[in-house]
Parts: sequence; structure tokens; C-alpha cells
Amino acid sequence: MTGVGGTRADARRAIGALATCVLLVACGGGKRIASAPPPEVERTDPTGRGAGWRTAATVADRARLRDWRDAWMDALAQIPQREIAADPQLFDPDRALPDPLPPIGTYRCRTIKLGAPGAGASRFIAYGWFSCRIEQPARTGGDGELTFKRLGGSQRPSGTLYRESRADSAPRPRAIFLGSMALGDEQRPMRYGTDANRDLAGVMERIGDRRWRLILPHPRFESLLDIVEIVPME
Repeated sequence: MTGVGGTRADARRAIGALATCVLLVACGGGKRIASAPPPEVERTDPTGRGAGWRTAATVADRARLRDWRDAWMDALAQIPQREIAADPQLFDPDRALPDPLPPIGTYRCRTIKLGAPGAGASRFIAYGWFSCRIEQPARTGGDGELTFKRLGGSQRPSGTLYRESRADSAPRPRAIFLGSMALGDEQRPMRYGTDANRDLAGVMERIGDRRWRLILPHPRFESLLDIVEIVPME
């Protein structure tokens, strides 16, 4: 016999089932809110502390570093041969000597822009010399070995240099650079990963006796590849 008691029991069961559904939906919604960021900006650890440059780099910058040689070849194909012949060490994409990280100190540096991403842009621009600094990172416990900062000019790259393990870079000795570009009268650079248009990824190499270069493939401004030449202060 069902009666009123049975009807009330059925109602309580229905209310309980409805409450369970609401809780499940809420939990499901919470999971969606905590989903991973879009692939183009996904990073395991934006601080760069813990597992080397691959942990700190964005997906887009890992691609730029992976395609560094293609950027070199495309850029070299656009510049006059006389420029290459004038400084074969600087413009040799395969030149990389042991000890890729410069010692801590103040240096002279200049930027050379190679290639043009579109019609109408200059294909070879060599800027004047400015001061730059190689320093020890202020923070501790990370994998960034040194920091690089250009001190003058309208476009000023700065960031962290990561020493690659022998397994990562063999047989090519190099350090990986991750940073950002400060423009104009900005007082400080953006934190890496804040703005993809300002992010920089590159390779530091030693190319001669007390001579280094920072290669920046596919920068966001003006060129296919930037070379920052670095030499000691005279």
C-alpha cells in the first residue's frame, strides 16, 4: 500500500537525486575553469626554476629555437655577399666554440638585423655599439646561469641565459636565451611570457677569442634574424 507516506518518500528520493546532480555539475564546472592554458602560451613553470630552459620557454619559443637554422638560411639568402665576406666568423651559422657563456662583466654590443619578413623592409641593418651587461641572477635555485641586458638603444633585449647540458647541445656548445624586448624610453623590460610580441628566444655562442654572438631567430620586429655581437669593453 503506497499512500501518502510512499509519496513523501518518493519526493525525498527525487530531491536527493536532484541535489546530487547539482553537485556533480558544480564539480564539473570547477574542472573546466581550471583547465590548461591555450597551447600557444602553455608553460610548465613560468619562473624558469627547476628543469632548465624547456620548463620556462613558451611553446612558440620552443618552435623558434627548434627552427633556428632555417631562420639563418632564409636571412643569409637575402643579404649581400659582400657583407658576409666582410666578417665570415660572425655570419657563419655553424661556428660555435667551447665555453659559450661570456664571463660576468660589462661589454660592447651591437645588433645586426638580417633579412626582411615582407616587401619594402631593409634586408641588412647594422646598428651602432652600446653597452651591455652579463650578470649573475639575483634569485637562487633556478637553472638560469647568467643574465644578459643591453643598456642602450631603442630596442634593448634582456633575459636569462641557460647553460645546456652536454647531451642537449652536443656537438654544438651553446647557451639558450629567454627574455623580452624593451622599447624606447621604457624603464624596465616586461617579464618573459607576458607579451608574445615582446618575447625573445635565442642562442648564445662563442665565435672567437673573447667574442660572442646572441642569435635571435624570427624576432617580432623588422627582420628574419637578429645577431647581437658581444665583445669586451676597450
